[in-house]
Amino acid sequence: MRAQNFPLAASALGVLITFAGTSPVQADWELSFYTGFQSAPHSRVKGDANGTDFNFLAEWEGRPFEAPPYYGFRATYWKSPTFGWGVDFNHTKVYATDDTLADSGFDDLELTDGLNILTLNAYRRWPSEERKWTPYVGGGLGLSIPHVDAEFAGSNTFEYQITGPAAAWMAGVTYPLNENWSVFGEYKGTFSSNDASLEGGGSLKTNIITNALNIGVSYGF
Repeated sequence: MRAQNFPLAASALGVLITFAGTSPVQADWELSFYTGFQSAPHSRVKGDANGTDFNFLAEWEGRPFEAPPYYGFRATYWKSPTFGWGVDFNHTKVYATDDTLADSGFDDLELTDGLNILTLNAYRRWPSEERKWTPYVGGGLGLSIPHVDAEFAGSNTFEYQITGPAAAWMAGVTYPLNENWSVFGEYKGTFSSNDASLEGGGSLKTNIITNALNIGVSYGF
């Protein structure tokens, strides 16, 4: 499904952050930003374009430090000292390798202005008065909203689309710097089921998993 109004997805996160800033003082809110090293294993790509069917195994590269870089941000409401929920936007990305392109018939295939995983997550953490660091885990469900960049047989698809459901999971440790600021490190994975429309007719379907080691900073209030 195409998403010509992709900015609405980003606006949803903005509304939540705005709500966080105006919510009652007893609410324990946390805003976080992270980056890191991200990769993706192979996945099968099926579909058709301009009347030609394709079915191949794509080898993906993450290239997290190339522009546009890999990053994410989240807003979390800690309902109690141990349980929280929130929204997470992850600008993860994948590039088909040159070998994949040579075997597939595509001149270009990438989701690199973001595979863009937007999820609503639940979190569990284990604070302790005996140590400063706090372990946590989390996971949730949402949508994949990638920027599809695909060139096949002279037809070029270059647009944001809502391509299907997505899931995210993470586990990490946070460490406070002072009363408001903290840093964290985590493993984060995502799964997305993508069904993208191609210019000139046809579609592209693939399920993509990403794995990332993140470092980030959080501001709590």
